[in-house]
Amino acid sequence: MPSLVEQISAYAESLRYEHLPDNVVKTAKRVIIDSVGCALGGYNSAPEKIARQMASLTSHQKPATLMVSGLKTSPELATFANGVMIRYLDFNDGYTSTGESGHPSDSIAAVLTAAEVNGRSGQDVITATVLAYEVFCRICDTVDLKPLGYDHVTVGGMASAAAAAWLWGLRGKAFEHCLQLQIAPNNALYQTRIGNVSMWKGCAYANASRNAVFATQLAALGMSGPSPIFEGVGGYFKAVARKSFSLDVMGGQGQAPYKIMECLIKRFPLGQYSQTVVEAALALRDKVSSVEEIAEIQIETVTTACVLMADSPEKWEPENRETADHSMPYTVAVALIHGDVQEEHFSLAFVKDPKIRALTRKVKIKPSAEADQHMPSAMRCYFKLITTRAETFTTVVDHHRGHFKNPMTDADIEKKFTQLAKKVLPSTQAEHLFEQLMNLESAPNGGMIAAWTLAPA
Repeated sequence: MPSLVEQISAYAESLRYEHLPDNVVKTAKRVIIDSVGCALGGYNSAPEKIARQMASLTSHQKPATLMVSGLKTSPELATFANGVMIRYLDFNDGYTSTGESGHPSDSIAAVLTAAEVNGRSGQDVITATVLAYEVFCRICDTVDLKPLGYDHVTVGGMASAAAAAWLWGLRGKAFEHCLQLQIAPNNALYQTRIGNVSMWKGCAYANASRNAVFATQLAALGMSGPSPIFEGVGGYFKAVARKSFSLDVMGGQGQAPYKIMECLIKRFPLGQYSQTVVEAALALRDKVSSVEEIAEIQIETVTTACVLMADSPEKWEPENRETADHSMPYTVAVALIHGDVQEEHFSLAFVKDPKIRALTRKVKIKPSAEADQHMPSAMRCYFKLITTRAETFTTVVDHHRGHFKNPMTDADIEKKFTQLAKKVLPSTQAEHLFEQLMNLESAPNGGMIAAWTLAPA
């Protein structure tokens, strides 16, 4: 039986743009557009400024481009900086399963770099994106890493390595060595996402993608990697996953769906497990004339949401943006008070707002075994609002706007993109960029995506 690395390698080698169904191509373009938009919105963030400063210290014979600034740097640091941009707002897409969950669009940072350095077409960019999603989602389905102390970016690095290796033209043993070189040294800790969350939350997957591009370059030069990296005595199955698994069927094989079709696009810039919760809060907001009428809010939702976004006292008293956007109590309070949750609601002025803090303390959250049974096809939220007059209002939300079972329209995608892009680009340039990305399959050089985003001098 082939090893897991051999299975992934054989799948990657068989993947062809012309074999991708039209709906898969369209979905890949939508997530690329969404990710580039998120990157433009995250350009002026503090972590991105640090990443950009790091990138400015390095030159390279075959450089890659940072979005918006146009700075040229090494492929690894371009991947890191672009990845931080994509991730910072916590607005890029997500994937949930009964195993691990995360954000496969973070791997698009590696795709951008690998496509640029190797002069690959728009069709190649789309195909590599589909490959990254397939690797990420299929492996996430196999095991929940959180109880084992590992973060989903451990899987993300594999997805980025597969996409980068494919775009670098690595096949067979060279492709396998790339995965081995990525997996052996790069297993990230789950502490990144719990408790008092730091800036690193938005940088962890970017770092995994940076390491993936580095591993790809090593493999391209002939470096070999340790094997069998999954099945070995000291391999991934024993040291990390604590179980073995295989990927016998992947997207397009037989009747197997492409996993990119099962990912969600976010309506709100916050953790994916709070999307349904915020929609539920908004659905009941008009039941009271003022939040002072609210006595208590009771929420029951999937266990993973509670573990990630209601796990500690810090989530009821957040001190920074990163903790606030991963706080279910905070985002519920913002939604009820302001009628929306947007980027500005995570500034310190809002995070420290006594009115929001007071309402946050009224939020009670507990996991629901019944909601868990609906995962991963739904992220069910039971939401109960109790007033000071002892009135009770309830609602249930399964699929937020942007969930693959309640998808955004193309107009929704364009609106979100435009709102984010206009933070750094003139409206005419943002519109032109959107059109270029919508027609990505026709681009002879899809590696120019980063260059398309350059801000005017």
